[in-house]
Amino acid sequence: MNLVSIRIITERLEELVKFYEQITGFSAIRYTPDFAELKTPTTTLAIGSTKTLQFFGGDEVAKPAQNSSVIIEFRVDDVENDYTRLADYLENKIVQLPAIMPWGNKSFLFRDPDGNLVNFFTPVTKEAMTKFNGQNQN
Repeated sequence: MNLVSIRIITERLEELVKFYEQITGFSAIRYTPDFAELKTPTTTLAIGSTKTLQFFGGDEVAKPAQNSSVIIEFRVDDVENDYTRLADYLENKIVQLPAIMPWGNKSFLFRDPDGNLVNFFTPVTKEAMTKFNGQNQN
């Protein structure tokens, strides 16, 4: 089994698509006016408007801008460079400046326009680098 994608449901599709394009440098693929995907080498971030909920049973299936338990994480080459590149753009959306976590990643945490938490991280300890280089597959 493989995790293929994470989908964000939003009432502000255009704003979220532009935001994720800006922070990642990837261009989103627009399949319909209500659905886009941002493909990375390892997974896909899908962004769907609330109109797409009709295909899953209606508006009660998911509520936009109400996430308080999921963090969307991107491994980046140098979290400090990304912080410098994005600090002005993110302004008051920054939750945590780059800091080393107990598990060995340097993390930079901020919110997208819907309030979802986003983490850019870089493994910095030997253990974390080994884990993410596929040498520790436990």
